[in-house]
Amino acid sequence: MSIPAGLASILMCGAGHSGSTLLGMILGSHSRAFYMGEGGKARYLGDASKPMRKRVCKICGEDCPVWSGFVWDGESPLHARVAEHAGRPVIVDSTKDEAWIETRAAETLQLGGRAVLILLGRDGRAVVNSRIRKYPDRDPEAQIRDWVDKMARSEALFDRFDGPKIRVRYEELATSTQDVARAICALAGLDFEPQMLRYSRGDHHVLGGNSGTQFIVAREQLDDPDAAFVSLNGRTRGYYENHPGGIELDLRWREELSAPHLALFEKLASRANESFKWEE
Repeated sequence: MSIPAGLASILMCGAGHSGSTLLGMILGSHSRAFYMGEGGKARYLGDASKPMRKRVCKICGEDCPVWSGFVWDGESPLHARVAEHAGRPVIVDSTKDEAWIETRAAETLQLGGRAVLILLGRDGRAVVNSRIRKYPDRDPEAQIRDWVDKMARSEALFDRFDGPKIRVRYEELATSTQDVARAICALAGLDFEPQMLRYSRGDHHVLGGNSGTQFIVAREQLDDPDAAFVSLNGRTRGYYENHPGGIELDLRWREELSAPHLALFEKLASRANESFKWEE
């Protein structure tokens, strides 16, 4: 394996449903970066025992020009392998498992590369609302407690991470995208490129992640977006089919989160949400 010059890993910690797919696609639209999605799913490539959605590109499906020809032994430095395979030295990985992040960062550093950590936060009310929308049969109290616990673990990882790191709020990413992208590029040793803001025009090959954001990309690039592997369920189809494209702040929680669920959130998570609360 040849080590690409300028090898770097951009990693994300935080809770799911916080905009990591959007951020990943913005960063992956840089000419020197490749957004692999949730890199942990590279373990499932070619494994027929796993659901199809977990083992193929969410845009291309099984015939992906990147992932259909990639094999990982589970031991070699993953990001270096992906960088060599994809032809881009900066790998963006939105897997949020703390042990995974530390392992991938250590691998890249051992090869002389750079590891950057992003703590991606979002108003917890929006995160919980999104989870309730996606998993309506799950206990809302457990979902709220999961968010609190996940953010505590993410904060601990961020504090002990010894390297370039930055806190990013989803709401600021959506409203001040260029400023956020410039700050991350500076940490990663990249020059900001304006086309990063037009992420839906980029060539993306993503494992896992948010289907809605991926649908926007498929709709932009394909004559028939329904031909893409990514699909939407009935709870999200209307929102994304009518989405204007581009980058738009999603505040659906203000209309969707029920009064009982909001009261439960305030009881269990108001203190944890203090630094993430978005009131504009």
